[in-house]
Amino acid sequence: MKLLLPLMVTATLAFGQPRPATDNPFLAAYTTPFGVPPFDKIRTEHFQPAFEEGMRQQAAQIQTLVRRRDMPTFENTIVAMDNSGEILDRVSTVFYNLNSANTNDEIQKIAQQLAPQLSKHRDDIQLNPDLFKRVKAVYDQRKSLKLTPEQLMLLEKTYKNFVRSGAALSPDKQARLREINQEQSLLTLKYGQNLLGENNAYTLVIDQQSDLSGLPQSLIASAADEAKKRNMAGKWVFTLQNPSVMPFLQYADNRSLREKIFKAYIERANHNDDRDNKAIIAKLVALRAERAQLLGYENHAAYVLEESMAKTPAKVNELLNQLWTATVPVTKKEAADLQALMDKEGKNEKLAGWDWRYYAEKLRKEKYNLDEEELRPYFSLENVKQGIFTLCEKLYGLKFTPLADLPVYHPEAMAYEVKEANGKHVGIMYMDFFPRASKRGGAWMTSYRKQEVQNGKFIAPVVSIVCNFSKPVGNAPALLSMDETTTFFHEFGHALHGLLSNVNYGSLSGTSVPRDFVELPSQIMENWATEPEMLKLYAKHYQTGEVIPDALVEKLKKSSLFNQGFLTSEYLAASILDMAYHTLAPGQTPSDVLTFEKNAMDKIGLIEQIPPRYRSTYFQHSFSGGYSAGYYSYIWSAVLDADAFEVFKQKGLFDKKSAESFRKNVLERGGTDEPMKLYKNFRGAEPDIKPLLRRRGLLTNM
Repeated sequence: MKLLLPLMVTATLAFGQPRPATDNPFLAAYTTPFGVPPFDKIRTEHFQPAFEEGMRQQAAQIQTLVRRRDMPTFENTIVAMDNSGEILDRVSTVFYNLNSANTNDEIQKIAQQLAPQLSKHRDDIQLNPDLFKRVKAVYDQRKSLKLTPEQLMLLEKTYKNFVRSGAALSPDKQARLREINQEQSLLTLKYGQNLLGENNAYTLVIDQQSDLSGLPQSLIASAADEAKKRNMAGKWVFTLQNPSVMPFLQYADNRSLREKIFKAYIERANHNDDRDNKAIIAKLVALRAERAQLLGYENHAAYVLEESMAKTPAKVNELLNQLWTATVPVTKKEAADLQALMDKEGKNEKLAGWDWRYYAEKLRKEKYNLDEEELRPYFSLENVKQGIFTLCEKLYGLKFTPLADLPVYHPEAMAYEVKEANGKHVGIMYMDFFPRASKRGGAWMTSYRKQEVQNGKFIAPVVSIVCNFSKPVGNAPALLSMDETTTFFHEFGHALHGLLSNVNYGSLSGTSVPRDFVELPSQIMENWATEPEMLKLYAKHYQTGEVIPDALVEKLKKSSLFNQGFLTSEYLAASILDMAYHTLAPGQTPSDVLTFEKNAMDKIGLIEQIPPRYRSTYFQHSFSGGYSAGYYSYIWSAVLDADAFEVFKQKGLFDKKSAESFRKNVLERGGTDEPMKLYKNFRGAEPDIKPLLRRRGLLTNM
């Protein structure tokens, strides 16, 4: 039952209302090629009635199931639930994907109206005592039912989901749980809307050409284009979108302007106005702690991590502390080196947060004779995309064919058919690359339809990756930074996890795995991006077609450990902050979010020049993106991916046998078995942390 997946934003309606008009595209199976959403026919006014009809139909399906007089079985109860809510699933996937990738005021308003309705609808199912009795009856017989491992996993997850959703609680506790769920659904939505508003509201407008000193010409041209779009021709506009703010901090000679945009970036949603997120955070933390206690857990992290690879907050904190101890001396050495460079220039100033990227870039040039901007011409978006296609063909035999006539949700989105080497259809993939006001920040992979088998028919997946990369400027194509390039590889790894899924039940399909395992397929893909053998296949100058020179590849290799202290510190700091919030017991909610954040960072000794990668008020992963008590997942999965990639380092970068094993044991299996078992089936042993420490230059500090 798709509605029971933990990340679905969910909620009631008067079932006596008239049914919506039949021209609503969500109310029948799509007739489009490959059954993709008919974006060209979907209008905003279709969403609310489709949600209402979807909830009405699923409620009726559940009621029919509950009223059955026959003995509960795996098929008539567990599978029936998994297949329920088809219309609701259809409209939800489109609506919430658009709310992230192409939203507007009306969609955001509908989302706020729907949140409590969907929360109630979800609770009406998961807290239905008669339904739980049927599920429990099947669960209690599980040892005698002769189920396949996949069927047993679906049964166990379904039963656990009911228990973890409060089905075993007393009626008074269930009533309070419903209140908490409804309030949380609204708060997380508001948090994300506030952050989107903050990202769009700020601009740094420059009208003096001298203030552009140090900036790459491509960034200047992009800022001029942005100014023209805002009717400010002759000026330059910089925003808080990463392709704008990060290179500005990296290259701008004007220190006061670096300080200005840096402070705007780290103070997002922290201005004591209608977009301020501090009160939302305090309330969310309190509600999550109370909910965990109601369900019998010590804190929210204990509740979340029970279903993860880590299992407990203690295990997560052990890993984070181990890595933090190794990182601190590296970070302090980097800070001292940057301060020395400032002193050498006679600045007579103390290194600050708005100086780090600027002087790190100077030091990179000095130590390795490498300017990140000289890499960009070799990483045009088209070349990187074709490189990833080539990699997927070499590893898995996949082919990608553009489909110009398939409906898309925005003109910038592109659709591709994915096929096996023998021409067999695998699925459909959308790609959407550039920032816009209607799109939230960051990069992510999502699904419009999960792979499953229904009535013996294989249902192929429809997936999408959404990014915020540097836009084309003038006559030049989009030229990606190294970070954007690895992000593209990363999200494509998630897409492969969705595309290559080969399971029976939608609830176990593709990326429906624990948070600290879902990043393995994405992060292992990043490894190929900078391997010399791979670079020769796709890193070609966009004007001349020249393959990236060996000398530049060597510089890239030698500088791979550069600034790793900074990058690891800011990530670990955010992970530790996430855990600090979510290991609080009820009654320990911080009255002052900023003081709580500062104390948490002071406790670990985070140096003042490095803020956490995400401060509390813009920590979307934790407070609006489904990663609460789960941001550590990236580093947990990094241990897995570094260890797993050793196989390809040893047996060959494009070794088909190893790729086939990874596909069969990880990518195809979704959530059909325990993650560590799947990993060991591929690797032959549990992961070793040493490859990750070597990769980050931290091994000598353990």
